[in-house]
Amino acid sequence: MKKSLILSLLSAVALTGSLYAEDAKPAPKDAPKRELTAEQKKLREEIVKKYDTNKDGKLDKDERAAISEEDKTRMQKAGLRGNRGPKKAE
Repeated sequence: MKKSLILSLLSAVALTGSLYAEDAKPAPKDAPKRELTAEQKKLREEIVKKYDTNKDGKLDKDERAAISEEDKTRMQKAGLRGNRGPKKAE
């Protein structure tokens, strides 16, 4: 009886853990991206214009590293990039 109860509890814990792990997976690459607000778009354009030294319309690794703490804070408050950390290589 005790063995059955312990086995049932362990199974329930394992199942619960796998459900939480499923929720933690990142969205697939083909998932639709969220729309940015007008304020977010304006701030993103301003940041790109300010830090895009090679004028290719996007920020590379070195350009992103040059963003000031003040601008990073502004971006985070606006909901851009948040605390995701560095972008992973593809």
